[in-house]
Amino acid sequence: MNNAKAKSVSYSKTTITELMIPSYANFGGKIHGGILLSLIDKVAYACASKHAANYCVTVSVDNVDFLEPVEVGDLVHLKASVVYVGNSSLVVGINVIAENVKEGTLKKTNNSYVTMVAKGDDDKPTKVPELILESQEEVRLFLEAIKRKELKKDYRQKVKEVTNMLAESTPKALLEGERCKLDLKKFSL
Repeated sequence: MNNAKAKSVSYSKTTITELMIPSYANFGGKIHGGILLSLIDKVAYACASKHAANYCVTVSVDNVDFLEPVEVGDLVHLKASVVYVGNSSLVVGINVIAENVKEGTLKKTNNSYVTMVAKGDDDKPTKVPELILESQEEVRLFLEAIKRKELKKDYRQKVKEVTNMLAESTPKALLEGERCKLDLKKFSL
């Protein structure tokens, strides 16, 4: 790819801030995780499409760690940056910070990695600009994304192997000590 088309991490950094209103709350008075997931997806799209200069779609959401609850009345800041690019894919790293404006406090509530794919006008995956890495931190995040990609591939393969093994037979011994009861009148192991 032509280096002139390459873009720095800072080029597409995106921050979205939203006030957490009562209609976003669950019965416990905290903000629904689904609201935060929707905002994470929104900021990932904005960041990825800015880098790609194309429409982008979500492929996967990884490592959504809910570290602290978000309260009604908090300002939530979602800070996103492209941490890795492949041919048509981009990984966007997102940090979610809740700000209690009354108390003047900040707390990191979530972090996540979202994999997006850029789509061209023909609705097919299209090549994205290379990523210019300008700091040790950006290099570290890029390399971590490569490692997460490898681990994800290994994980999928292992899940497939376990699924195939369990499809052949489900030994009762694997269920011993688990919080389930077998109704053997409906099926047999």
